[in-house]
Amino acid sequence: MAKHSIVHVEIPAANRMAAGDFYSKVFGWEIQQHPEMNYAVFNTGSMPGGGFSPTSGEQAAEAGKVMVFIGTDDIEDSLATIQANGGSTVLPKTEIPGIGWFAVFTDPTGNNLALFTDSSMR
Repeated sequence: MAKHSIVHVEIPAANRMAAGDFYSKVFGWEIQQHPEMNYAVFNTGSMPGGGFSPTSGEQAAEAGKVMVFIGTDDIEDSLATIQANGGSTVLPKTEIPGIGWFAVFTDPTGNNLALFTDSSMR
C-alpha cells in the first residue's frame, strides 16, 4: 500500500496577494504567485506546503474551509476504498495540467478532503 501522507494544504483567500503577504510576514513562508492560474503557492520550509485558492470564480473554494490533500499513487483505487468504508466521492479524478491529478471526497463524518497524484508518478 502506498504511503498516504498529507502533501498539500489549500487555504481559501479572497485576495491571494494579501494572503501571501500576511503569511510571509507572520510565518516567513516563501510565496510564489501564479496569476495565470489565480493561485499562489506557499512553501513553509518543510512538508506539506500548499496554496491559496480563490474564493470566487469557476474554481471557488469556500472561505473558512481549508482543504487537505492526501498523496496516493492510485486515485481510483483510493476512491473505491473510501466508498467501501462509508465515504463518498464529491469530485472524481481531475487533471491539473502539467502538475498531476486530484479528486475530492467526503469522509463518513462530513469532512471534505482531497487525493493527489503527482504527474511524475504516472
